[in-house]
Amino acid sequence: MKANRTNRRFKGLVLVTIIAVYLVILAGGIVRATGSGMGCPDWPKCFGNWVPPTSVDQLPPDYQERYAQVRVQKNQKLAGYLELFGLTGLAQQIQQEAIAAPEAAFNKLKTWTEYINRLLGVILGLLISAMTFYSVTFRKNHPALFYGSVAALLLVIFQGWIGSVVVSTNLLPGIISFHMLMAILLIGLLVYIYFINIQIMNVHTIKLHKPATVRMILLLSMGFFLLQIVIGTQVREAVDVAMLNVGQSARDQIISQLGAAYYFHRTFSLLLLGMTGYLFVLLKRSGNREVRLLADLMLLLVSVEVILGITMAYAGIPPWAQPLHLLVALLIMGLQFWIFLQTKITSNA
Repeated sequence: MKANRTNRRFKGLVLVTIIAVYLVILAGGIVRATGSGMGCPDWPKCFGNWVPPTSVDQLPPDYQERYAQVRVQKNQKLAGYLELFGLTGLAQQIQQEAIAAPEAAFNKLKTWTEYINRLLGVILGLLISAMTFYSVTFRKNHPALFYGSVAALLLVIFQGWIGSVVVSTNLLPGIISFHMLMAILLIGLLVYIYFINIQIMNVHTIKLHKPATVRMILLLSMGFFLLQIVIGTQVREAVDVAMLNVGQSARDQIISQLGAAYYFHRTFSLLLLGMTGYLFVLLKRSGNREVRLLADLMLLLVSVEVILGITMAYAGIPPWAQPLHLLVALLIMGLQFWIFLQTKITSNA
């Protein structure tokens, strides 16, 4: 009884942590869509304080020059480390682009948008720390839970450092994309930990129609969704450049300025839609009610994702749609990974 109670509590903690990851991703999407990434020019503090200012009058007159100097020093040190590891191209990019980027002026709304994003990141860090502390209980009997939690903690610490690099490099596109890939890895790790805990509590056999085919389609779909998200980050970078050219008041002109990545991203979505439809049909033939419900949820999420994509294409990429588009894509990936893990306990019987 005590072991089951412990498992249930750990399960609840992991679930809350997964929700927190998605909230952080949503907040990060809002930060980028609103151009608030440099709302706080330093890290982990914001304008040198744990609670950011509410007015430019609270800052010294030369605050932009001060933070620009600090940022240049950090970037020069970072470039030096990268060169030591043979990443000469990235080091040169940081020296040429990140160091030369102008320091953003104080904007109350952008500062507090970025600050809230950081607060959510702190909450996520605390939740994963609590997970790791709690998982010590399982170290002997269920080591996968313990070592998975430790890996998640190390990953979120690494993510925090990458976040500081994002700030110091003034939102260098490649660093942002890497930051996103690490977030996807964290989601997968937490979903796996949740699955292992569920197995410990209640291992059961489920029936799937053509389980081997389902597993293959799920693997392909997850891989293609990952590729689509990576391409989407390239499109997002092109949107940022186009926004500088046309301005916020002419968002309807952005699509015409996007390159081949956008058209590939749009066309590739048709393949993902067809693959999801086929996967939906296979899952709906399952003998397990939970799997059929998951299939319905997957189709719903993909439908929402398509609607968001169409909205951005024909409504001038409204800022509210951008973070939701990314969030739903990651929800689909997380859901498909969960279904894939369920196929490990399938039976044709």
